Amino acid sequence: MIQAPPRRPARLAWPARVVLAAMLALPGTAAWAEAPVATPSGFGGVVGLREAYLDPAFWAARLPDADRVILDRAGIDAQNARMRAEDDSIHDLRALPASLPRSQVLADIQKLSRWPEKALFGVDSQPIAATARASIEANLALDAIPAARPLQYGLVTHRADLRAFPTALRVFTSQGDTDIDRFQESALFPGDAVAVLHESADGKWLFITSERYSAWIEKRFVGIGDAATVLGYGQKGPYRVVTGATAFTAFTPEEPRVSRLQLDMGVRLPVLADWPQAQTVNGQQAHAAHVVQLPVRNTDGSLALVPALLPRSQDTAADYLPLTPRNLLTQAFKFLGERYGWGHSYDTRDCSGFVSEIYRSFGVLMPRNTSAQAVSPALDRIAFTATDDKAKRNAAVQQLQVGDLVYIPGHVMVTIGQLDGQTWMIHDTSGGSWFGPGGTRVQAHLNGVSVTPLQPMMASDTVSYIDRITNIQRIRPQTP
Repeated sequence: MIQAPPRRPARLAWPARVVLAAMLALPGTAAWAEAPVATPSGFGGVVGLREAYLDPAFWAARLPDADRVILDRAGIDAQNARMRAEDDSIHDLRALPASLPRSQVLADIQKLSRWPEKALFGVDSQPIAATARASIEANLALDAIPAARPLQYGLVTHRADLRAFPTALRVFTSQGDTDIDRFQESALFPGDAVAVLHESADGKWLFITSERYSAWIEKRFVGIGDAATVLGYGQKGPYRVVTGATAFTAFTPEEPRVSRLQLDMGVRLPVLADWPQAQTVNGQQAHAAHVVQLPVRNTDGSLALVPALLPRSQDTAADYLPLTPRNLLTQAFKFLGERYGWGHSYDTRDCSGFVSEIYRSFGVLMPRNTSAQAVSPALDRIAFTATDDKAKRNAAVQQLQVGDLVYIPGHVMVTIGQLDGQTWMIHDTSGGSWFGPGGTRVQAHLNGVSVTPLQPMMASDTVSYIDRITNIQRIRPQTP
């Protein structure tokens, strides 16, 4: 049965109370205080931060084995196979039957498209009217699902939002909040394959399943094609892999469907290596660009594959990058300062999307949401429960390595190193807090990809992030 992954927890959870654990020691050692400790602000007002810490080369230089290969290509292939076999949040599109029973499609939609129990407000801070809710729910067209739904396949042609309901209406659970849209689930990128399960009543939305998510997507961003073309897209080289935070195709008025198209980190595109040098691509000579093949949607909704130019100035590579500590740091810091985007809003990403795109640039498959990433059986997991004492948590934190993922309810952070007696993280966060010089908690509005130490970070006046760690995940060869 195709199932939508569990919903992400409503923004970063600020949980129940425990005592702050603050690290006060020389670099490489740890000593823990049992009461809140005021910590002086650092660079930019962020606790303990120095400007030098914002450079990935600074952290790589501290490593004795920065270029060690963590997993080679065969190891990554084995890791991805394990992810597809063991993690229920990953969907194998090739294994789907030619048609799906109504009960299955209905169950998948209803699992995702559940109206929130909390009151919802619009961008104007006014409550969402009952008539608007009725219209949105009617657009699900649940009565129109046939007894057997023939499966269709498509390729995403443009960076597109994935929504909980077939609507672009942005809704919020707090008046005045215009960032955390509760209908925003995720996003898909050009070239992503999807299976189409249903269509909205207004004909503008499709309910789809992709490899990592099931949700509603605007129909105008999906080209429908045969299974062989869709599932075979990008499976044979040569390639270009986007290794920057984003890359963009060349502007072209001749073919606006592939003009200035945003491509996010980890997107892999087939290269038309035999393109004649003297032949232009959409009105431009191709010597200063890579000729790549991109999917587009025709006026009748069908899929076509067309050439486009990916300028050589864009941050791309001929294949996935080697998975090394240095490259992990470099890739993570390429997002530094990017605005936080809940569910990939704002053409950016949230904490779990940040992690996914970093590892995608190495060809590593990760679940979409923190709830699934944190407990994935396909990763090397250390789990914590409420009964685990500080000693266990502190020992695990001191042993974190570059690239290790640390989960608290609703949030994930990436380890970048140990320094100043503290463990340092880079993470995409909407909030953050710590005790200031006056002994009161500073409620920061980081609202983007930031570098912070882990130990001083507080979830409340008495609960630290370390107190709330639920899981640590590591991508490395698994022991039996």
